[in-house]
Amino acid sequence: MACSLQAGAQYRENSLNQAGLPPVKIRYLNDSPIVKKGYKQWIVPGTLILYGFMTLHLDGLTDINEDVKDEIWTESPHHTLTIDSYLQFVPAAAFYGLTLAGVKGEHNLLDGTMIYALSNLIMGISVYSVKYITHEQRPDGSNYQSFPSGHTAEAFASAEFLRQEYNNVSVWYGVGGYLVAGSVAYLRMYNNKHWLSDVVAGAGFGMASTRLSYLLYPKVKKLFSKTKMHDSMVMPYYQDKAIGLSFIHVFK
Repeated sequence: MACSLQAGAQYRENSLNQAGLPPVKIRYLNDSPIVKKGYKQWIVPGTLILYGFMTLHLDGLTDINEDVKDEIWTESPHHTLTIDSYLQFVPAAAFYGLTLAGVKGEHNLLDGTMIYALSNLIMGISVYSVKYITHEQRPDGSNYQSFPSGHTAEAFASAEFLRQEYNNVSVWYGVGGYLVAGSVAYLRMYNNKHWLSDVVAGAGFGMASTRLSYLLYPKVKKLFSKTKMHDSMVMPYYQDKAIGLSFIHVFK
């Protein structure tokens, strides 16, 4: 059936050409960027997010949260660290360092920045919306914004961004980025700020946000290109519960 439909479309295009009419561009379903990328890319982040939500309602998974807290914090109290607040941005910062050093990724500095900004917008809105809806108390009792982990989401969004940009250069860039992101996830539990399910779901939100931004960015770029701002763009951002506009300009 597929072959006959394609042949029919080709015959119609040839007929139009012979009649002196402009060619008709046939767009098939498998030309869709979502189909080309495949639904498999959503399995891992979707599973991580699902696990996090299931933990909110299943006592067995909640017990795992308590066991991990006892192992990391209760049985061996310690001073907290603040390095996780900086490590979460390291994978994304590596993109700028590599680009400025002449190591070319999938996108130039401007496009890469816009993709990362879009990823943060998606991630920030989704994560902080879920925080207020679930109203989950942190393990240290400081507030009710525990689920999911925003630091972990940012770290994994950054790591996925680095992987997407440099996976064709070397897989080790992505591996390094995810090792840093994993360290951030552990530190959030080490600092007694999050449960295991918080960081698991945060990782899923971060990965999904970046992957979605890569699918949406071509449409966003097309929209902004109509304003003829080739070297400068204004993008909304949502980070740490703050909404604003970011102005980006690439100097040549």
